[in-house]
This record gives sequence, C-alpha cells and structure tokens, in this order.
Amino acid sequence: MAIRLPASERRSQLLEVALEEFAANGYHLTSMNQVAEAAGVTKPVLYQHFRSKKALYRELLEDVSIGLAEAISEATLAAEGPRQQVEAGLRSYFGYVTKHRAAATILYGGGDRRDGEFADAIRRVEETIVEEITPLIRVEGLDDEGRRLLAHGVVGLTEGTSRHWVASGYEPDPDELAARVAELAWAGLRGVHA
Repeated sequence: MAIRLPASERRSQLLEVALEEFAANGYHLTSMNQVAEAAGVTKPVLYQHFRSKKALYRELLEDVSIGLAEAISEATLAAEGPRQQVEAGLRSYFGYVTKHRAAATILYGGGDRRDGEFADAIRRVEETIVEEITPLIRVEGLDDEGRRLLAHGVVGLTEGTSRHWVASGYEPDPDELAARVAELAWAGLRGVHA
C-alpha cells in the first residue's frame, strides 16, 4: 500500500515515475497501469492527477522545457561576455542531458518527437531554448529575426548532438563536449555578417 502523500508531493512523485517509464518504453508502449504500478498507487489515484496519458506526457514535456530553459538562463546570466555565455549555456545544456537522462530520452531518444500528438509540444521546448539563445547572438547590423534564425541553427546543432548522444549510448564528458560545440558554434557565429 502506498504511503499517503500531500497532493503536490504525490503529483511530483507520479511525474518522476512517469518520466522514467516513458523514457524506458516510449509513449506508445507505456500504459497508465505501468505508471501507477511503478509509483505504487492505483490507477484511479493516477487519474486524479492526470486526466489522460496524453496530458501526463505533455506535462512532462513542459516540465523538461522549463527545467532546461532555467538551467541555460542561469548559466548564461552568470557568464561574462558573449563567447563565455555561449559556452556556459552549452555546458549547462549538456550537463542537463547528463544529469537528466530520462528527460533527454523523451526529447531526443525516441520516435515520439515525430508523432503529431507531441510535435507541437516538442517545438515549444525548442522555442523556449531559442528564446534563451537569441539575445546572446550579437552580430552588428543583424535584425531580431535574423538573430532568431541563427538561434534555431544553434539549437539544431545542440539537438542533433544530443540525439546522437542519447541514441548511441556514447558517454562524452559534458564539459568537454560543450567546449567543442561552443567552439564550433562560436566560429560559425563569428563568420556571420549582416
């Protein structure tokens, strides 16, 4: 029998357990029964917190988005200068992927990102990160839309790296990877002229 928790603690616990289950099995192969069983609760308790599996998964994606964006924002605010901000942001990003592997797996590891039901939610994750990166791109004469476009390029670079990392099982040092990707991104951004 599950220990009775306050509603907010139970909801957090259910999200943590669901994240692990979805990361291990993917969205389509994970059932609400599995999540409830893994959490040590009944299915009705799970449905008291989440009206459907889709709602639960979307909330997980939103939580991942917020956590990743906050980590990047904190890192870039603490860094001095644009180059240091790029590297700090990438260090934070890849550190997040390392520490929150299940979150990275639901974002980058499965086919769920191409699923029409979740493509919009994953795009919102990407847009949240783009919002953090756009102000860091400083190219004289480049307008806001041009900076935003380049921010999407940087996000594509980091996401492509993360997808390969998660899918291959390769375990790079996140700080070293951040330094290399930052060098690649910085060299590319320095070559941009408006």
